[in-house]
Amino acid sequence: MSNPSTYPLLSQIHSPADLRRLGRTQLKPLADEVRQCVLDNVSKTGGHLSSNLGTVELTVALHAVFNTPYDRLVWDVGHQTYPHKILTGRRDRMGSLRQLGGLSGFPQRAESEYDTFGTAHSSTSISAALGMALAAHQKGENRYAVAVIGDGAMSAGMAFEALNNAGVSPGKLLVVLNDNDMSISPPVGALNRYLAQLMSGQFYAAAKNVGKQVLKPLPPLFELAKRFEEHAKGMVVPATLFEKFGFNYIGPIDGHDLDSLIPTLENIKHLMATSPGPQFLHVVTKKGQGYKLAEADPIAYHGPGKFDPAVGLTKPATAPKTTFTQVFGQWLCDMAEQDPRLVGITPAMREGSGMVEFHRRFPDRYYDVGIAEQHSVTFAAGLACEGLKPVVAIYSTFLQRAYDQLIHDVAIQNLPVVFALDRAGLVGADGATHAGAYDIPYLRCIPNVSVACPADESECRQLLTTAFEQSHPVAVRYPRGAGAGVTPAPGLNALPFGRGEVRRQGQKIAILAFGTLLYPALTVAETFNATVVNMRWAKPLDVDLLLQVAAQHDALVTVEEGATMGGAGSAVGEALSAAGVLKPLLQLGLPDQFIEHGDPAQLLALLGLNAEGMARSIQQRFPTLVPNPVADPAHLN
Repeated sequence: MSNPSTYPLLSQIHSPADLRRLGRTQLKPLADEVRQCVLDNVSKTGGHLSSNLGTVELTVALHAVFNTPYDRLVWDVGHQTYPHKILTGRRDRMGSLRQLGGLSGFPQRAESEYDTFGTAHSSTSISAALGMALAAHQKGENRYAVAVIGDGAMSAGMAFEALNNAGVSPGKLLVVLNDNDMSISPPVGALNRYLAQLMSGQFYAAAKNVGKQVLKPLPPLFELAKRFEEHAKGMVVPATLFEKFGFNYIGPIDGHDLDSLIPTLENIKHLMATSPGPQFLHVVTKKGQGYKLAEADPIAYHGPGKFDPAVGLTKPATAPKTTFTQVFGQWLCDMAEQDPRLVGITPAMREGSGMVEFHRRFPDRYYDVGIAEQHSVTFAAGLACEGLKPVVAIYSTFLQRAYDQLIHDVAIQNLPVVFALDRAGLVGADGATHAGAYDIPYLRCIPNVSVACPADESECRQLLTTAFEQSHPVAVRYPRGAGAGVTPAPGLNALPFGRGEVRRQGQKIAILAFGTLLYPALTVAETFNATVVNMRWAKPLDVDLLLQVAAQHDALVTVEEGATMGGAGSAVGEALSAAGVLKPLLQLGLPDQFIEHGDPAQLLALLGLNAEGMARSIQQRFPTLVPNPVADPAHLN
């Protein structure tokens, strides 16, 4: 339970209804306690920090004014909802945040009735909230729907599609633009420049000066205008982009000033009750608000691990292993140095995809397109048409958002685009929304597209080079974090395209490994005296090697950190069938279910994809080929 001495007001809040019973003067100290609660818990569990510190007052104000959960509150992305979780009955579970069996780091409908829509990818909130507003309108229910979206998420086409639809729709919809001049990477694009222009005060200053000249002869009105100016600066700004969409635009206002936020939200609520048409509130917040270290470096504190709040982030005592993301970043710079045709593209994930150094060294060949995955892929296609060699650095789950562009604009035209698929497989604490479980199935069914699965850091660098050398689209999938720790060679040496290798020769059973599960497979093989094949490519499959191995063994096992349905194991089965080869086949991988958040090693163990689990599955499936059960399975890990 929360300590009343630490959180005297917050310890009394078990739901937003309790918050709404507080006096207005109590809300500021309550917000201070919520901010401290976020900092206390994230420093112990890790998680998103800067974004959550920035939304404390906005969260308090929204729950104070709207009758949640009856009124629907939809958070875009959802990585800023820790204050929301704290105020909606989950305060005492914050210590389990992002851990196996604990609270999700994002809104989940199954977790709370206050999480009205599950989110984790950006730019979905306006569409969802509009659907809720129109459902209420159709059913004759007097409820409001509020979407909270960041300025980074507003750069995505889906957000504008929703604005376009909402502007001509009935229903009580409020869109709150949480403008913190920050997504994960620094914001880019024309929309950001437009918001900066609004905030720069150029229009406002000109209008204010005209107003002063007009009102100076009338002191009472001049004084009134000055007070009005302090709380509703945006009211004198000329018609905005959002008004052209049919919204009533209000703002920008200070998103940390409850004395401005709450009256403004109350007035907007009254407007929605009495006047048709959607409302748009522009609030300005600061990432990391209230914690000086996060304010100074919101990127570093975007998603930190555990740390001491009094000290801040510190370098680990021992140097961490080189991650796959870092391997990619170094390869990108090295290949760009060698080939002037290379251009790098990211949909707003410069840091996450390891492109900071590339941006610094090759600014004219670096393109951050904002949170616009569809555009990033077609943009790459256009560059490829003109003889450049685009490398799209994108998370596996984010490429899902550009599937039509991948097929229609890249694959059908057979353009040489390299997709560096970060976060393939399980991602741990971010859970199902970010797990790259489906890239092998959704890529290998597309003609012209090849899929490489490096087993370690060294192979990752080599296979990126192989992919870059091809004249057709190739995806190289690699996981979050570090792998086996195999140091890449400094050169730009390629591996044979579409070819695997036998890593261990054994008998009876052959384990065909796709990706980083090669290493636990090698451990298992020592116990069973099995053959291990590093397949390297899910497409094209090394059919010659597969048939050779199949002819020499009694049974085959495939292992992959990806969906088994339609995955690399399925590709093996299809190839055997096409060759008329009947051979017992065990496919190990991710099951037909969404995998919750938790430590990756724990999750792999639960799914039977660690060495012990693989050994157990093989022994159960092929007891006559593996007659002796593992005496001490623990030694396998």
